[in-house]
Amino acid sequence: MESSEEDDDFPSIESITPQSKIDSLYQSNTEKGIRKVCCELLDLKDAVENLCGDMQTKYLAFLRMSEEVVEMEHELVELRKHISAQGILVQDLMTGVCRELEEWNSANGKIGDCQQDPQVDELQSSLLSDADNRKAIFLENFDVLLAEHKVEEAIEALEAEEKNCPELKGPGDTSSMELSSYRSEFLKRRSMLEDQLIEITEQPVVSILELKKALSALIKLGKGPLAHQLLLKSYGSRLQKSIELFLPSCSVYPKTFPATLSRLLFSIISVTTKESGLIFGDNPVYTNRVVQWAEWEIEYFVRLVKENAPSSETVFALGAASNCVQASLTYSSMLESQGLKLSKLLLVLLLPYIEEVLELNFRWARRAALDVTEIDESLLLSTRSMSPLSAFATLSDSVLVDSGMKFMDIIEDILAQLTPMTVLHFGANILTRISQLFDKYMDMLIKSLPSPSDDDNLTELKEVIHFRVETDSEQLALLGLAFIILDELLPLAVIKVWSLKNESKELESENTVPNASITAELKEWKRSLQHSFDKLRDHFCRQYVLTFIYSRQGKTRLNALIYLSGEGADLYWDSDPLPSLPFQALFAKLQQLATVAGDVLLGKEKIQKILLARLTETVMMWLSEEQEFWDVFEDESVPLCPLGLQQLIFDMHFTVEIAHFAGYPSRHVHQIASAIIARAIRTFSARGIDPQSALPEDEWFVETAKTAINKLLLGPSGSDTSEIDEDHSIIHDEIVSDSDETASSSLSSIESFKSFASANMGELDSPMYFTNPDG
Repeated sequence: MESSEEDDDFPSIESITPQSKIDSLYQSNTEKGIRKVCCELLDLKDAVENLCGDMQTKYLAFLRMSEEVVEMEHELVELRKHISAQGILVQDLMTGVCRELEEWNSANGKIGDCQQDPQVDELQSSLLSDADNRKAIFLENFDVLLAEHKVEEAIEALEAEEKNCPELKGPGDTSSMELSSYRSEFLKRRSMLEDQLIEITEQPVVSILELKKALSALIKLGKGPLAHQLLLKSYGSRLQKSIELFLPSCSVYPKTFPATLSRLLFSIISVTTKESGLIFGDNPVYTNRVVQWAEWEIEYFVRLVKENAPSSETVFALGAASNCVQASLTYSSMLESQGLKLSKLLLVLLLPYIEEVLELNFRWARRAALDVTEIDESLLLSTRSMSPLSAFATLSDSVLVDSGMKFMDIIEDILAQLTPMTVLHFGANILTRISQLFDKYMDMLIKSLPSPSDDDNLTELKEVIHFRVETDSEQLALLGLAFIILDELLPLAVIKVWSLKNESKELESENTVPNASITAELKEWKRSLQHSFDKLRDHFCRQYVLTFIYSRQGKTRLNALIYLSGEGADLYWDSDPLPSLPFQALFAKLQQLATVAGDVLLGKEKIQKILLARLTETVMMWLSEEQEFWDVFEDESVPLCPLGLQQLIFDMHFTVEIAHFAGYPSRHVHQIASAIIARAIRTFSARGIDPQSALPEDEWFVETAKTAINKLLLGPSGSDTSEIDEDHSIIHDEIVSDSDETASSSLSSIESFKSFASANMGELDSPMYFTNPDG
């Protein structure tokens, strides 16, 4: 009963399922799949390991077999050589036996043909058949070598065969059909080998080592000229490929691409020359062919530079041309150690190209320098403060200063493109073009100065002038600007470039020019510049003097009538003789101009003295050459007096002393004054006036002229100058009024004395004597 009660209390105990049964009933299919895959992977791993082991074993076996095959090939080659040697021995033996048989037959010639041993015939036929077999074997083996491209072994076989059969080298023995047939086959194989070698050299990717082997093989075959031709052709194709790869980048580097082309060209020429010497030796025939080939390549190089260079009118073109000259001549000089002298050819080929570039560049420079309407203000503002020309900016038209700066900028841009080699070989040409450009610039400045034709109404004489200078200060500023360009800026810019030529190491060759020739070149250039500046200076002086001599009405202020007046005492007895009024006015004019020049050309004493001296010379030259002035004295209807001769000679001495006192003594002024005095004495002597009695000594004129200068500088103080008649006063005032309005000097101005007379008063004590006019 108790058990039944327990069963009733725990009715589910009998329904409990064991864990193993649960695992077997409810295990997931995924877990089963994973376990199965793992088992399969383990099996696969074992299989792979076994396979790898088998493969490694087989690979090692393959390597061993490969080595054995290589060894076998070597053994076969050795065996073939051995067989060939044995065949040669057998051939020699058969040849010797045949020779012995022939000798034996000749020794037993009395025996008839019918008695000849048939065994001997059989032996001879067998020997001949063996020789044919050996030849066939040789041809067969040679074909194999050709098929395998074993060039060296094929050549060795050819040489050995030619030694065995010397008749193969000859023209051929047509008496033996067998030998003729074999020789044709032999030559055919030889030609096939040559073709194979040529094909090797013409391959686009052939290495240098393979090329040299092929060329050496051709030389062994007796094809030296062909081998040398193939050498040049191979390196020529290499150069062509390098150039074709580089040409697309020429537009990216317009200035430097000629240098790269030069390096490509001359490096190939150098390598070709070296290889030719190593392979073919110093044979003059081959050396000449290398030189000829190099010349062809250089001509092609020059054409490429011309075709790919920038437009010749641009500065880039000049830079590219200069770099081309520098690089090509530098590389060519390096080749001179190898016996190649190509510099002269380069210069001949480059000359037309350089000439064209220089011509178009300077033509552009001429247009740009003379066109003052197109000026880069930003460039001028950046350089104006640093330029010596900026000193004239406040004294003259800004267009004038801007044009000078622009001119120098253009010159400096051109010079910056030049290289030492370009300067060395084309420097004279460049200097000539710079002087021509400077001459054109001087012509433009001349047009801006006043001239006697400015008042004419002839339209054909009028030209388009972009700026004019009217006042004395503006004209002096123009002359000062031109002089600074001439004397400072241009020489400094040029010598800076020319000095680089002397310092360049590349010029230490046979082509260098001595420094003496360079110095002479620069001196000639400076003379040309000076000649151009002299045109501007002389134009200024001429128009300035003509303004002084002629009035606005066209009348001559300096005429001979002032020396015809017989009134007054002898100058010798006059206590305070003075020069005639026009020469007093000349003194005032020069004094006034010197004051303006001292302000405008401050610190430029050289140009001040040059201008004042030239002005004085111009006055004297006009007086010497003015025939109307002398016609008055030669006219017999006009009375002459000794006082006129004294006054004229005194005026000449006075003019000379002005120049000496002001610090610009001129030998030319002295000579012209002496010539005028001599002519005056001759003219007055022809009219009956005795110069010996009418004229005092030269020392009196000199001292009196110095005294007159001091008196004019100190001003009038109750002297005869206050008694000047009204007409002469009007002339004097008109002359002075024509000068610059900014000038404030006068005859009585001590300040003007200080600015005009750069020499001390003590200089007056050094007299300048004239030569005896009668001598």
